[in-house]
Amino acid sequence: MTRYGKKAQEKVGQAMHEQKRGELKSGKSGKPVASRKQAIAIGLSKARKAGGKVPAKRER
Repeated sequence: MTRYGKKAQEKVGQAMHEQKRGELKSGKSGKPVASRKQAIAIGLSKARKAGGKVPAKRER
């Protein structure tokens, strides 16, 4: 059983592509994202807002 839906996979893939080209910006500061993990987190956040099938955020 998959944990993430198609919409989530597309959003994360799009965020990764933008990060590699240097076009992905962080929310508050607007600085380019350098971290792969941060790019994935941004993609998952966008998928959640769009109503995609994404598990809840992990607690630290």
